Amino acid sequence: MSLDVSPALLEKAERGEVDEAEFVDCVRTSLPYAWEMISSLVAQLKVDGGNFADNQTPPPDEQARGQLLRALASDAIRGALQRHFGVRLAFQNCHRVAVFPLDSSVDETLTRFTSVRSQLLNQSPEFRDC
Repeated sequence: MSLDVSPALLEKAERGEVDEAEFVDCVRTSLPYAWEMISSLVAQLKVDGGNFADNQTPPPDEQARGQLLRALASDAIRGALQRHFGVRLAFQNCHRVAVFPLDSSVDETLTRFTSVRSQLLNQSPEFRDC
């Protein structure tokens, strides 16, 4: 599934006039599982504070997993979500989404989270085919 782009938004894109808020709304309605995951992590980060908030629960099905992959693998979608929510997003395996504040004080934590070492340490056989 790609984004569900309305004819009006597609027409705007063809003319070169795309409002990022409209794009973000298209992402929200097209990828509801990914949107909810990121929204809830942003809320958790705001409530709990700390260096980051992350999800370690695998998606309930392949459709949900696909939404996370599309949202975080697309530079345009990922960038728009980061700007919309005011966070930095990180992704490991097929489901471990993390949100980090824009504050540079967490740069070291983000670097560790996105390191080769952390990626290797977060592998497990059940995620091999995710």
